[in-house]
Amino acid sequence: MKQILLITDGCSNVGMSPIVAAAHAKSEGIAVNVVGVVDHGELGEYGASEIHEIARAGGGLSRLVQAKELAQTVQMMTRKTVVQTIQLAVQRELQSVLGNDSIEALPPEKRGEVVKVMDELTETSGLQVALLIDASASMRPKLASVEEAIHDLMLSLQARAGKSEIAVFHFPGSKQEDCVLSLDWTTHLKGVPSIFPKLHMSGTTPTGPALMKVVEHFIESSSQRKEMDGMIGDDVI
Repeated sequence: MKQILLITDGCSNVGMSPIVAAAHAKSEGIAVNVVGVVDHGELGEYGASEIHEIARAGGGLSRLVQAKELAQTVQMMTRKTVVQTIQLAVQRELQSVLGNDSIEALPPEKRGEVVKVMDELTETSGLQVALLIDASASMRPKLASVEEAIHDLMLSLQARAGKSEIAVFHFPGSKQEDCVLSLDWTTHLKGVPSIFPKLHMSGTTPTGPALMKVVEHFIESSSQRKEMDGMIGDDVI
């Protein structure tokens, strides 16, 4: 299962629409969740509207939070999206096999079995979470909360039975890049503290191009893993 978790205050102002980019991610099987750490006033209202639209286009969830609530919200949304993804997959399978409209259409004992399987899959399925951090100038006061949220999310993922990987990106970069890979796929916490000294806080907010960069990284990583699997398979033969 693949998901992007975007942490932003909204108000993208450079490049393609982040709503279009989120829709592209969804078409590639990547859910886009958005946590909005927004300010009050007209600018905050505009950012909140964009945040909800990005998540809707990306088939994910959106939440508006205060900085102090960020860590708990990030964990909750990640887990909720995993459950949602599994429920949709099971639902599609039931419809193709049984022709049922929903899980509720099953007899009570069968329904209980399906729910049990979904609970097990929630904990054992492989999961990749790409954290995409808005490092525009307006996010500077909120970065300490973002760092705490990443640390807590890593601990939460490590507690799962299934393999969980996290990658961290930020945007924009210090050399006019739309998006920078801060930490490539890992299951360990040790690389997280090194991310934040590297962040270059800029006034621009290229959210759409940044989302596209993350989607490209998902696709490239998937291709590389398939190539590696093929090489290992050939060696075994």
